[in-house]
Amino acid sequence: MKKGKLIVFSAPSGSGKTTIVRYLLEQQDLNLAFSISCTSRAPRGEEVHGEDYYFLSLDDFKTHIKGEDFLEWEEVYRDNFYGTLKSEVERIWALGKNVIFDIDVAGGLRIKRKFPDETLAVFVKPPSIDELKIRLKKRSTESEDKINMRIAKASVELATAPQFDMIIKNYDLDTAKEEAYQLVKEFIK
Repeated sequence: MKKGKLIVFSAPSGSGKTTIVRYLLEQQDLNLAFSISCTSRAPRGEEVHGEDYYFLSLDDFKTHIKGEDFLEWEEVYRDNFYGTLKSEVERIWALGKNVIFDIDVAGGLRIKRKFPDETLAVFVKPPSIDELKIRLKKRSTESEDKINMRIAKASVELATAPQFDMIIKNYDLDTAKEEAYQLVKEFIK
């Protein structure tokens, strides 16, 4: 099976990475397919199993860990696991496409370490922590406690930005989308 490229987008929650990834998936010339991550958390809002995430029970997730089925995984919050199944990447490569990830910082860096030459790791930097908090509140999908947990984690995540290949500063979404498009287009050619 021919291996495609791996394009990783990571950032603190609320930075705009998901919006940028969705935009890139619409660009047919990039030949991208979305890597659907697994999670042990419950769906939020309108999330759909098999589209946004593969929602697994905590026990099922741990069984996959023991079976070494994950390319990368992380316990992001207590009993909230996220990970990428090896079979998901193989599925996309079998389609002859490049894989795009919307994953946490630790997972993104693990993929880059495992596939250094095939991976473009991009960090999406928000304008500020205050702006992050505003964006998370506007989602209306999480409690104040969860938002505060995400904000606390964001400071740690921001410190990892220099470990990524590229940093996109998302001060203006349209500019960030165009910058992401150009980076990916250059990387996959």
